[in-house]
Amino acid sequence: MVAITLPDGSVRQFDGVVTGTQIAEDISKSLAKKALAVKVDGKVSDLFGEIDRDAAVEIITRDHEDALDLIRHDTAHLMAQAVQELFPGTQVTIGPNIEDGFFYDFGRDEPFSTDDLEKIEKRMSEIVDEDRPTRKEVWDRDEAIRHFENIGEKYKAEIIADLPKDEDVKVYFHGDWHDLCRGPHLPSTKHIGKAFKLMKVAGAYWRGDHRNAVLQRIYGTAWANEKDLKAYLVRLEEAEKRDHRKLGREMDLFHLQPEAQGSVFWHPKGYLIWRQLEAYIRRRLDADGYVEVKTPQVLNSIFWEQSGHWAKFRENMFVVPDEIPSTEEEGPVLSGEGDLMALKPMNCPAHVQIFKQGIKSYRDLPIRMAEFGCCHRNEAHGALHGLLRVRQMTQDDAHIFCREDQITDETRRFLALFSCVYKDMGMTDIAYKLATRPEQRAGDDATWDRAEKALAEALTAAGLDFDYAEGEGAFYGPKLEFHLTDAIGRTWQAGTYQLDYVLPERLDASYVDETGARQRPVMLHRAVFGTFERFIGLLIEHYAGKLPFWLAPVQVVVATITSEADDYARETAALFEKAGLRVDLDIRNEKINYKVREHSHAKIPVIAVVGAREAEEKKVSLRRLGEKNQEVAVRDEAAAALAVEAMAPDLRQAT
Repeated sequence: MVAITLPDGSVRQFDGVVTGTQIAEDISKSLAKKALAVKVDGKVSDLFGEIDRDAAVEIITRDHEDALDLIRHDTAHLMAQAVQELFPGTQVTIGPNIEDGFFYDFGRDEPFSTDDLEKIEKRMSEIVDEDRPTRKEVWDRDEAIRHFENIGEKYKAEIIADLPKDEDVKVYFHGDWHDLCRGPHLPSTKHIGKAFKLMKVAGAYWRGDHRNAVLQRIYGTAWANEKDLKAYLVRLEEAEKRDHRKLGREMDLFHLQPEAQGSVFWHPKGYLIWRQLEAYIRRRLDADGYVEVKTPQVLNSIFWEQSGHWAKFRENMFVVPDEIPSTEEEGPVLSGEGDLMALKPMNCPAHVQIFKQGIKSYRDLPIRMAEFGCCHRNEAHGALHGLLRVRQMTQDDAHIFCREDQITDETRRFLALFSCVYKDMGMTDIAYKLATRPEQRAGDDATWDRAEKALAEALTAAGLDFDYAEGEGAFYGPKLEFHLTDAIGRTWQAGTYQLDYVLPERLDASYVDETGARQRPVMLHRAVFGTFERFIGLLIEHYAGKLPFWLAPVQVVVATITSEADDYARETAALFEKAGLRVDLDIRNEKINYKVREHSHAKIPVIAVVGAREAEEKKVSLRRLGEKNQEVAVRDEAAAALAVEAMAPDLRQAT
C-alpha cells in the first residue's frame, strides 16, 4: 500500500505504485482535467511519474505558483518543435526559462527574420491544437550520443557526453519530436495554451564562449492566460517609454560611448541630480551618527588576498603591475617580484585599515564609517546596461564596526534609515529577504549559523516580514535584500546590508573589551542607494523622467508669450533663482504652445508663462507637468511657495 497525504491533511491509500494522474482522478474528474503536474514531497514531477512510497502530494493546476515555470519550459520545447518543422536541418541546443519567459538557442546558417517569428508562432499554435502527448524515456548514454549524432544534432550529443556519469539521460517526447531534458513537463501540448509571444532574435556563443560557434537565440514570453500576457506586453511598452537610456538622452542627463565601456559621462543636468542625492544622503548619515572617510582607488593585491576577494573576484578586478622608475635602458620594473595593484571593486578592506589605526575600546563601538567610494569592476561587455550595470560606480557605502550584542540595535537602526530614505524617494513597496550562505563562502558553519540567526532576529525585532533567499548571501556573510516595486510593477533590488564575522578576522581587526582582552568586531556592510548610477537609473524609470520637484535638474522655465514680456520674464527668472530655484529662461521668438510642448517633453516640472497681462499684474501662469489646468498666482507668492516645494524632504521636514 502507498499512503498519499494531500494538502488538506487527508490521506488516500493506493494498492502499489500510483501516478499523479491516478491521484488526481481519484480526487475528482474535474481536477484530473485541470492537472498539469504533481508535487511529491515538495519536488515538482510529471503527472505520469510513478510514486512507489508514502508521500505528501499536491496536484499542480494552472493557477498554482509552480505552474508558470512548467508552462514556460514547455513553450520553449513547443517553439523548438515548430522551428525544426519549418526549417529542417536546424539544430537545437539549450532552452531554459528566464525571468518572464524563455529562450532557445539554435544552430542555423541562415538568420531568422521577424517574418520567421510570426510563422513560428503560427505553427506553435497549431501544435497546441494537435494535443501532442508527452512521454519520458531514459536512454543509455552511448546510445543517446549515437542517436543525436546520427540525426545531425551534434550540440545535443556534446551535452550528453559532458553529463555527470551518474546522471540519467532523460529524453522527452512530444508526439514524435523529442529532446534531451531533465523535465518535468506538462501532459500534452494542449495544456500549454496560447498565451505566448516570440519577442526577438539575438546572437549567442555556444556555451557562452566567444571561441565557439555563434548560435541564434530566440526569446519568448509565456503566461498562464491571455490576460496576463496582455498585461505583460503593456508593461513592456511602458518600460520602453521609461527606459533611462532614452530619457537620459532626451533630458540631456548623461551619455555612454564605446571608448569608455561601462563608465558614464555625466552632463551638467544629470550630475546635478547626483549632487542633490549625495547632499541629501550625507545629511541623513550625519544625523545618524556616521563619520565620513575617503580611501585610495588603488590598493596592493595583498589586501584582496587577505580578505579573500582575490580568489573570488580576481577576474572582475582591474589589475595593474606596481612599477617603479628605473634607468632608461632598463625601463620600469616591479617594486617587488610579482607585486600587483588593483582598482578597488569595493571599499571594505580599506575601511578596516582605518579602523585598525590606533587601539579601539568596546566603549568606542559602534563606529559607523561612510564613504562615497568610487569602485571599478570588470563586468563583461555583454552584461553592461546603461546606468544599471556599469564598470565604474560610486556607492553610498558604509561599514559599521560593532560588538555582537549591538547587532540587533544597529540592524533596526539601519532598517529605519532605509525605510525613511525610500519613503522620501516615493518608493514604499519594499519586500525584505534574508540571503543565506552560498556554496562558495568564507568562514565555518558555526559562524554562518550565528550570523544568519542574528539577522533573522533583527528583522523580527524590527517587526518586518521577510522571506529567505537560500544560497544568495555574500561569500563572507548573510545579507538582507531589499526588493522595491516600481510604478509599473517591476521589482528592483536596491541597497544592501551584510553581516560579516569573517573580514575582521582575516584582516586582523580588533578592539579591547571591558576585561582588557582583544575581541573581533562584527562588521556590517551597508548601502542605502546601492550605487548612485543604478539608483539614478531606477529613479528615472520609476518616475518616467518626471522626477520629484526637489530632484529635477531644471525646476522652472520662465517662458514668454510675446517679446513685450521679455524684461518681465528676466526679472521673474532672477527672482525665482534668488529664492533658490533652478531656472531656465525661454524668450525665443516661438509660439507659447511650441515652447510648452518642448519643455514638457524635457520633463520640466513647472513652466511659468508670462505675457503682457502677467507683466502688468505682477503675476505668473504656472503649468505643471502632466496637468492640463494652469494656476495664475502673484509672482512673489509663487516664488515663495515653489521654494518650499523645492526643498529636499529632510530639510522640509525640519522646517
